[in-house]
Amino acid sequence: MKGDTAAMMSRRTCLGWGVATQLAPWPGPAWAGGQAEEPLADAVRTALSAAISNPAPPKPAFTNIEERLAYLRWQGTMSEQLKRRKSELQTRLEFLDTIWYESKRAGLEPALVLGLVQVESGFRKYAISVVGARGYMQVMPFWARLIGDGDAAKLFHMQTNLRFGCVILRHYLEREKGDMFLALGRYNGSRGKPEYPNAVFAARKQWLIA
Repeated sequence: MKGDTAAMMSRRTCLGWGVATQLAPWPGPAWAGGQAEEPLADAVRTALSAAISNPAPPKPAFTNIEERLAYLRWQGTMSEQLKRRKSELQTRLEFLDTIWYESKRAGLEPALVLGLVQVESGFRKYAISVVGARGYMQVMPFWARLIGDGDAAKLFHMQTNLRFGCVILRHYLEREKGDMFLALGRYNGSRGKPEYPNAVFAARKQWLIA
């Protein structure tokens, strides 16, 4: 994923948007876009519903001590960077546990998901866009009806919101045959336009560990 994303970033650089985002690292909700409601094949709806409903807790699991130590280093670095947005330590750690778990579960890069959250909501749990998208990853309420239990209020729950957002982005990535630029555009409702994907790619750089 990291290599594919980097390659797409190099192919799709545009108009200094990355610099602008780095100079203003904590934007409010970005462009007033949102996922467009589209017909879903029954098999796709069933698969997405299953991905959403799996009740696994957001606790990272590791196969060896090196993986665990790498995660703890990542968590510590990310926690420092999040301090001015989430001042309470336990809240930050729970948020980072969930980001890591849900992004890995969906086969996404945590730095990319953090960049998307930064651009979409500025890390505000209860953010609502002008088109009604909700929470950290600005999930449109119709997804609760399409693949959830219909209760859009649950999109303000941290794990629920991050799970929906990651599953939706993975769905769009598969629809776009692995092209993250187009998948991000579809996520924002601006497919083919460079501003939103380039802003997310630029924000992503702030959440990478050298």
